Amino acid sequence: MTHTPDPLLSPAEAAEYLGTGVRFIRRLVQERRIRYVKVGRHVRIRTSVLDAYIDDHTVPTLREARSAYRKAA
Repeated sequence: MTHTPDPLLSPAEAAEYLGTGVRFIRRLVQERRIRYVKVGRHVRIRTSVLDAYIDDHTVPTLREARSAYRKAA
């Protein structure tokens, strides 16, 4: 079984990855808004989860939103 590398980050590393504070990451975990891994009593977050969070919360430009609206019609 091949496994592509997807590093596990600590909450502090995840906060640095997103450019936020550690409290924000801990709140995402506590509210279960992102997936995480428990390693013993430690919380670790995959970089792919953070990338998915970024994609899901990226706000489209007005032009992108308009073109998506027109395609739906």
